[in-house]
Amino acid sequence: MATLCRPAVSVPEYVITMEETLELARSRHADHPQLPLALRLIENTGVRTRHIVQPIEETLKHPGFEDRNRVYGNEAKARVPAVVQRALDDAELLTTDIDVIIYVSCTGFMMPSLTAWLINAMDFSSDTRQIPIAQLGCAAGGAAVNRAHDFCSAYPEANALIVACEFCSLCYQPTDLGVGSLLCNGLFGDGIAAAVVRGKGGTGIKLERNASYLIPKTEDWIMYDVRATGFHFLLDKRVPATMEPLAPALHNLARQHGWNASDLDFYIIHAGGPRILDDLSKFLEVPPEAFRFSRATLTEYGNIASAVVLDALRRLFDEGGAEHEARGMLAGFGPGITAEMSLGRWSNATNETT
Repeated sequence: MATLCRPAVSVPEYVITMEETLELARSRHADHPQLPLALRLIENTGVRTRHIVQPIEETLKHPGFEDRNRVYGNEAKARVPAVVQRALDDAELLTTDIDVIIYVSCTGFMMPSLTAWLINAMDFSSDTRQIPIAQLGCAAGGAAVNRAHDFCSAYPEANALIVACEFCSLCYQPTDLGVGSLLCNGLFGDGIAAAVVRGKGGTGIKLERNASYLIPKTEDWIMYDVRATGFHFLLDKRVPATMEPLAPALHNLARQHGWNASDLDFYIIHAGGPRILDDLSKFLEVPPEAFRFSRATLTEYGNIASAVVLDALRRLFDEGGAEHEARGMLAGFGPGITAEMSLGRWSNATNETT
């Protein structure tokens, strides 16, 4: 079975604190009629620090979508290779051992995908498959794990590389003044993550089953309005309550596998915000401590979109991992409203081949 190995994660060097975020909101939107509500919502995110790819002075400017997208491409090329190399090293593989690269990002656009540039720049084999995923938003981290699992199930000797690159700060829109937009200005951060899924061997989550679920008629709850100025993020006020209809999908996936979703050993969950984690804790009937890795990512980095689940998994590794054969769940949530879910057991057998 395929094993999701230790992720490598990197966040940019520029930091903005919660206090600085609140002060910026007060100074830039002093006359906003709903400013007190926006400030309260931002404070309630629990985000202490976020990392951004440019200094805040540059982030607050809007030189145009063309310039911003150029920054996206340049920064991705400058920062992704080192993260990829660490992930390969942790999985004890070379670029030539990788059969497919799954690249997920929703904060910039390149064609050809960054996968083509990586193949050339890092000497991956020319017959490496490319699977860029651009429109699943925060759910794409879970989707990347699932597509890697599917690929390695079809080709049991194969290895997959997952890369998530999110520069959410490049989507800041100074003219978007809705409460949801102001909240997002204090919630999202930038980050890069990479992880290898080995077809054989490796330490990490031995993937056993995956599934997707879309809540009907919610496709306009999380979306981009694409304009000349770039990506304008739209967030419906009903989004925080989506765990009630999504929790049954998680329960059903576990039940199909003969497991109880309320009684697993570890949970790697997308941290869209504290309400998401609080509600999922309630509807899955698990203690809040079960989501400690996700909460730590949210507190220290903010919502780094598709990279969240990989960073939460990295924190499990940092804690020493889990017991061999421990059962766990990984789930990402995003536009659609979509859930990408997987189940697996922890494997401590670094070179396991069976």
